[in-house]
Amino acid sequence: MGLSSVSFAVETPTTTGGHQTVGVRDTTEPDGNTLTHLGGRDHQGLDIVCSDGSEVIAPFDVTLHGKLTVYSDTRKAAINSGINLRGAGLCFKLFYVNPDRTSGSVRKGERIGTMLPMQSVYPEITSHVHVQMCDRSDPTGYF
Repeated sequence: MGLSSVSFAVETPTTTGGHQTVGVRDTTEPDGNTLTHLGGRDHQGLDIVCSDGSEVIAPFDVTLHGKLTVYSDTRKAAINSGINLRGAGLCFKLFYVNPDRTSGSVRKGERIGTMLPMQSVYPEITSHVHVQMCDRSDPTGYF
């Protein structure tokens, strides 16, 4: 069973005890191309805006398929973590997340982990969780 739309949640507590709404980080280039070239590579995924330290919540029932390494550059160690997930007929990866665990199942609405401190490595960009499909297809249509 596939999905026509996924509601992804990153929860950021506010001072009033509520949660801040998050959105998709705009990576559209002036020519309308949605793949941004970063350091000589294509941006193949979708960025969900959130604050460093935010809880990352399962968008639907998923199974966890191991931790992933985002970078080989040791200068980016603070954000060099993520998780492989499968659920609802999709296989995808979340970058810049410190997972609470790396195997088993997580139900929709349960915590997967926390957003890593992106600002400590990239203070010039908006903090975000990067979502990438396992087959590197464009995930935009699911969000």
